Formats: sequence, structure tokens, C-alpha cells
Amino acid sequence: MGNTVFVDGQEGTTGIKIFEYLSKITGIQVLAIDPLKRKDPQARSELLNAADIVFLCLPDAAAKESVSLVTNSKTKIINTSTTFRTDPDWVYGLPELTSSQREAIRSAARVSVPGCHATGFILSLRPLIDAGVVPRDYPVSCYSVTGYSGGGKSKIEMYEDASIVNERKLDVPRHYALQQTHKHIPEMQKYTNLQYEPLFTPIIANYYQGLAMSVPLIKRNLTKPMSARNVHELLSAYYESEPFVRVMPYESDAYLDEGYFKLAECSNTNRIEIFVFGEGDHIHLLSRYDNLGKGASGAAIQNMNLMLGYDEGYCLI
Repeated sequence: MGNTVFVDGQEGTTGIKIFEYLSKITGIQVLAIDPLKRKDPQARSELLNAADIVFLCLPDAAAKESVSLVTNSKTKIINTSTTFRTDPDWVYGLPELTSSQREAIRSAARVSVPGCHATGFILSLRPLIDAGVVPRDYPVSCYSVTGYSGGGKSKIEMYEDASIVNERKLDVPRHYALQQTHKHIPEMQKYTNLQYEPLFTPIIANYYQGLAMSVPLIKRNLTKPMSARNVHELLSAYYESEPFVRVMPYESDAYLDEGYFKLAECSNTNRIEIFVFGEGDHIHLLSRYDNLGKGASGAAIQNMNLMLGYDEGYCLI
């Protein structure tokens, strides 16, 4: 191996998790920046250009600045922020998206890691659109429930301060992005090939990590006559060989807790599990995964493995 890696934004939630993964990989040299110079463009530029691969774990504006500081053709970049996710010059870092996506990532110099909410939405819906089951103009609505770690350091500090939790009544789930301005919506539309933006409602709750994405479908509005079981069979066949995507058994009561969905079963993994429920005219796609794993840092490492020619599951399984 012997590759050099630099994490720009190593003090954020995603950066810290990436460091945890990198510590398990032998032969990689992680370049460190003096904490006092982590916002110094010159110091960052030197490390950005010295690395074989760079992770950007930064706000959008800072990520753009970091890209501009890379002046050589050798350094490969994996960006974890919203910036570049729909940029045609960047490869979307979701290996399971299509049969050709892995090869696109392997040969890419610039890869953008999907948003956490977008990951479950796209993996649940894209195969059904590609198969002509869900029409591209379907009026899709979806909602997700996520732990507060997805909001970064500020949300973590807020939710872990008991006085703030009590004052602001943060012990109950809270809907947000109600004006349909959530930053993941553009990629959710683009990479499912939907003609219109989905109506997306995210919900943050008072627990640390774990995300569930719900996508309801109405059978009578589908292009092809498909029952929930038929949809399950299609998704199962589509992801049969995927190491990190599992379509759970259709008769899934054994995976529930007296009928209640167990949201956090994939925490601390790079795994996503997709369930299909339904009766009569109603079909419900429900996925669960770690917003810090397959929804962020785990996905970033999965992309790194592909880009550096390692086994894709190295240190992730």
C-alpha cells in the first residue's frame, strides 16, 4: 500500500470517524496538520498537494477553497459536503447506484460522498425507476428520522447539554426543513432520475446515531402492476451481490420489536438494510443505516478503497 492521506477538516464529526477507520488500515500514512494552522491556506495547500488522496470534511465554502488549493494532477479528492454532489465533473460516490458506478469511482480523481438522507432514498427508489415500475413523474414523498449526530458538532453539543434539552424541549422528535429547502433534495432527484423534486420531511430526534428513510408508494400509481412482494423480489435481485446493501426478508416480523421498527440496528457499520412492507394498494420502502457510517464516513472509506485499488470492504466489514 504506502499511500498518503490527508483529512482536511479532521476535527469535525465525519473527520473524526474517518480517522477511526484509517487507524485500522496498515500501510497508509496519515498526514497531520498543526492544529494552529488548520485554517491556514498555505499549510493546507502543502498537505493537500502532498497526499495521494484527500478527504474534505468541511462546510461547502471551505471545501471549494480546498479544491482550488490543489494544483497537481496526482491528488485525488473525496468530498463529504453538499458541494459538488450534482456537479457533472465529479463522480457521485454511491457504488451501488448502477452497474457502472464502481468503475467510474475507481477511475475518478474527484468523488462526492452522498448525503445521509439521500443514500437510503436513492438506493430504495432508483432500481424501481430504472425497471419502469415507478414512473419518473411520480409525486414522491418521503420522510426520515435521524439521530442528532448528523447535525455536526453544534447539534451534538446542544443535545448533550441537559439544560438546553430541557429549556428547548429537545426530548421529542422535531421536523425541520419544512420549506422544502433541504440540501439533499437536488441529489435525491438527480440520482433517482425523478422528473420532479420529492417532497422530503426530515425529523431529528434525541438519540445519537442511526437513520431510517421511509418512501411510501401507491400501487395504483405505478407504471406496472406490482404488489409489495413483487417490489421486494425486484430489490432483492438488484442488490443480491452487494456487500453493504441487504434487502431484508419480506416476512420480517422477526426483525421487529413487537411490531415496532428497530432503527439503530446498523449503527457503527457501513451496512444499509432495506425493508418492504405493504398491504393492498400501499407499499412502504423503509431503510435503516448509520448516518455516520454508510451515510457519511463509512461511505467515504468505501470510495477510498475503490480509488486506491484496495478491497472495497477493507476495514469496513
